[in-house]
Amino acid sequence: MGYPDTFEGFMVQSQDDWTNFKKQEFKPKKFQERDIDIEIECCGVCGSDVHTISGGWGGAPMPLCVGHEVIGKAVKVGDGVTTVRVGDRVGVGAQIWSCLECKPCKTDNENYCPKKIDTYGAPYPEEMGGVIAQGGYASHIRAHEYFTFKIPDNIPSEEAAPMMCAGLTTYSPLVRAGVGPGKKVAIVGVGGLGMYAIMWANALGAEVYVLSHSPDKEKAAKELGAKEFISTVDKDWDKPWAFTFNFMLNTADATHKFDLAAYLGTLDVNGQMHHVGLPDKPLPEIKAQMFAPNGCSMGGSHIGSRPEMFQMLKLASEKKLKPIIETIPISEDGCKKAVLGVSKNEVRYRYTLTDFDKAFPNR
Repeated sequence: MGYPDTFEGFMVQSQDDWTNFKKQEFKPKKFQERDIDIEIECCGVCGSDVHTISGGWGGAPMPLCVGHEVIGKAVKVGDGVTTVRVGDRVGVGAQIWSCLECKPCKTDNENYCPKKIDTYGAPYPEEMGGVIAQGGYASHIRAHEYFTFKIPDNIPSEEAAPMMCAGLTTYSPLVRAGVGPGKKVAIVGVGGLGMYAIMWANALGAEVYVLSHSPDKEKAAKELGAKEFISTVDKDWDKPWAFTFNFMLNTADATHKFDLAAYLGTLDVNGQMHHVGLPDKPLPEIKAQMFAPNGCSMGGSHIGSRPEMFQMLKLASEKKLKPIIETIPISEDGCKKAVLGVSKNEVRYRYTLTDFDKAFPNR
């Protein structure tokens, strides 16, 4: 049928064959008054895409088109839309709808709405069409206005795309923790999330330290803004850093291998270790006594809010921050290459799928 009745995307048919993408049509949600149709220009490749299609986070509805780091052009806007016009370059992240009526929604915490709908793999209620939300490895995406964000002119699309999830996921906990001048912040891991965490923490004025088990990433970490690089493969690496960090943001995907007591011991009194890396495996065993020596705590978070998205984009725009991005033309083979590269930790440090006009010439 084609747009606007159907969209086209690169979809996985089974978690048992999660690297095999096939281009096919799918039906979007019902178009409503605050919806925006976006012709996609590029889409970042997130670790969430791999965790979802591979089954690492459990079952998922199939066939599925993943991708929640979308940049494109608004081609249709509903009658109730006031913040975006046809032709605007916009982005969509990992959330595509919330009720906008509950307590979290009314306090700029819509990312914790109990009725929230993820950008892909989540069911829409019958009044919205009853379909499964499909993501951004596609010709188009249909998004609610509140979860659609205009992109500053001086941020290239391929750099803006990963900010929609990885950027916001790391920016939100940093600002909510009051990270800024006078604070010492530890970033655990230098990957697709860690890259942004280092960049944001430095831009916010904090003193940034990177904790990593990959010594070959020291140069990149310092280029992104780290003051010190601490190799966690060294024996007793944590001892010189006891009571040092006000806040620790863990972006790593291998937390199940951590000696958590060593990491927690580097926090200052009442410091927090905050998790945004969401690995397939559970955390190591935790005892309450581990928090007693310095009164530390642990927490986590889910993406961020609309106001935080705009604050983050403003920071990136004004300070001309440059992430380290690799691009891959979207195709069945391109999608396979991208998800395998993320799975094997070969990417430096984020992939963006590009050349959507070639892949979807008839849209």
